[in-house]
Amino acid sequence: LFLLFFPPQVLLLACAEDLECVPGFQQKVFYIEKPFEFREDQLVLNLKFDDCKGNNKLNFEVSNPDFTVELDGSLVALKNVSEVGRALFVHARSEHAEDMAEIFILEANEKRGALKEILKLEGNLGIPRQKRAILATPILIPENQRPPFPRSVGKVIRSEGTEGVKFRLSGKGVDQDPKGIFRINEMNGDVSVTRTLDREAIANYELEVEVVDMNGKTIDGPVRLDILVIDQNDNRPMFKEGPYVGHVMEGSATGTTVMRMAAFDADDASTDNALLRYNILKQTPTKPSPNMFYIDPEKGDIVTVVSPALLDRETMESPKYELVIEAKDMGGMDVGLTGTATATILIDDKNDHAPEFTKKEFQATVKEGVTGVIVNLTVGDRDDPATGAWRAVYSIINGNPGQSFEIHTNPQTNEGMLSVVKPLDYEISAFHTLLIKVENEDPLIPDIAYGPSSTATVQITVEDVNEGPVFHPNPMTVTKQENIPIGSVVLTVNATDPDTLQHQTIRYSVYKDPAGWLEINPTNGTVGTTAVLDRESPFVQNNIYTALFLAIDSGNPPATGTGTLHITLEDVNDNVPSLYPTLAKVCDDAKDLRVVVLGASDKDLHPNTDPFKFELSKQSGPEKLWRINRLNNTHAQVILLQNLKKANYNIPISVTDSGKPPLTNTTELRLQVCTCKKSKMDCSATDALHISLTLILLSLLSLFCKSF
Repeated sequence: LFLLFFPPQVLLLACAEDLECVPGFQQKVFYIEKPFEFREDQLVLNLKFDDCKGNNKLNFEVSNPDFTVELDGSLVALKNVSEVGRALFVHARSEHAEDMAEIFILEANEKRGALKEILKLEGNLGIPRQKRAILATPILIPENQRPPFPRSVGKVIRSEGTEGVKFRLSGKGVDQDPKGIFRINEMNGDVSVTRTLDREAIANYELEVEVVDMNGKTIDGPVRLDILVIDQNDNRPMFKEGPYVGHVMEGSATGTTVMRMAAFDADDASTDNALLRYNILKQTPTKPSPNMFYIDPEKGDIVTVVSPALLDRETMESPKYELVIEAKDMGGMDVGLTGTATATILIDDKNDHAPEFTKKEFQATVKEGVTGVIVNLTVGDRDDPATGAWRAVYSIINGNPGQSFEIHTNPQTNEGMLSVVKPLDYEISAFHTLLIKVENEDPLIPDIAYGPSSTATVQITVEDVNEGPVFHPNPMTVTKQENIPIGSVVLTVNATDPDTLQHQTIRYSVYKDPAGWLEINPTNGTVGTTAVLDRESPFVQNNIYTALFLAIDSGNPPATGTGTLHITLEDVNDNVPSLYPTLAKVCDDAKDLRVVVLGASDKDLHPNTDPFKFELSKQSGPEKLWRINRLNNTHAQVILLQNLKKANYNIPISVTDSGKPPLTNTTELRLQVCTCKKSKMDCSATDALHISLTLILLSLLSLFCKSF
């Protein structure tokens, strides 16, 4: 073994400086080269422990149960051991002292660096290279110690004696949270722990120790005191990242990595306490092989170990495997703690089976003139129904030149739904033969191809039905002038029977005639008028009048066809223009004598409408009271020639359209002359005044007649 000890001159220097016996291991840290194997009963190294009081009831404990320390300090292996981890810890306890030694196990290429680290004496061992008044070597305390407490764990030494001085300890774990874990005997420097430590909570404490006089004044220090908590295997490995689900394609090569399992151990990662090894405890189901998978004990990688032929999803009892994975610390040794998790592995499908029709020929019957699904084609596919390797895609590869058929996949059943999308005609063809092909959404793997079973024939029989007659053309259009004489012929309709083999007769009738203007000869289909056609009728839309007619054959039962007739009506000048408004008001003292703007409208179409001609009828009396001025083709303005007294006046106005011949309409414009004060118009007395004047005139006229 390659064994590193502290240089003798350093140890002699320390002993020369520290005249008192220091309880504990005389050397606390060792570095040894890792052998190929630690052999049973072979000496590893010698440890020296001295409690300075005779070592009564001395007992040693080793962190690795494969090793022991004999009473003389010899560290030996209890059996042949090849893996021990990176370090061993030896805990020694007697009636009067307790200490911990560390043995670091190095690979061959680590010796040079380890030696350099050892020679850094100040930082690693706490042994001063220069003389110091306070000697505070690092203290190592195992976690999870049992009562009683407080328990002495180390000692701080002052080379100049302790008379008249006191030791003072401070830092995290003393006077800082968590407080009260450590304390020091003020008189002799003994350091004790007051409770159980947990390395996973706090792994080390950096304290300061100083020497003060009786008044509390610092004499020496402060000096750093490191307390290291030695790990014990008190944490089980845990799987924290679940659920663990992996996928592997069926037929994958042996050794294909499926997934990685990773557990966590809260213990010291540099010790065997957190050195994990993985193992498969159970596989469900166990067919076709109880050992379908293997897990790398160090990495946690799960790989396939069966041949690609056994990894066949279609022949498996279940495409889902559940593995109970165990993680054990202490490098997998029997004394290690364990944790388990379940890994679910799904065997993914690949398209290694072509869909096949359940039979080579399908039959279907459909009535002519009917659309919709006529037959469902069934297929079988051994691939996973949840994937594109199972979902079918159908196509018609022959027998559909007129595109009368379509086929779609039923997403629930995977069946092919063959439909008629264009009505079939029995008289043209009573039979149809289609060739259908089925494929998958996903392509087949290279060594699989679609075979004869992936095509099928569909024989379709068309049944004859009594079809209704068909109008030619439909719709029918004709143009006529409105107001043609009653009894005029509009047109003769023509309908034929598609059932040419049945030799049926056809009769005609009116189906819808909104205005009641038409009739039809039931035998020859001649359409005539029974009333005047009026383009301005509310039944006419955009100059077009629409009527429907029926053609009924002599079948049993009879079949009916419907024809639509559009009559475009040409306009004639048969509507007089109308005038608006017919009432106007004006103030009796108005300065603006432009009374009202009149407009004219006509139900007829151009050129039987504007430009309109506006005229005043002859005015009575010696003076003319108003005039009318044309503004444009459709509007004129009435203007008073003088202010009038409060009264009602009727002004006859004639308006003439531009038709040939033109039509004239005379309308009286009622003009109310009102009293206007403070922007308020009072027309209340005009009616009474107008009535009074009328009565006077009638009375005078009556007297005049009687005199004759």
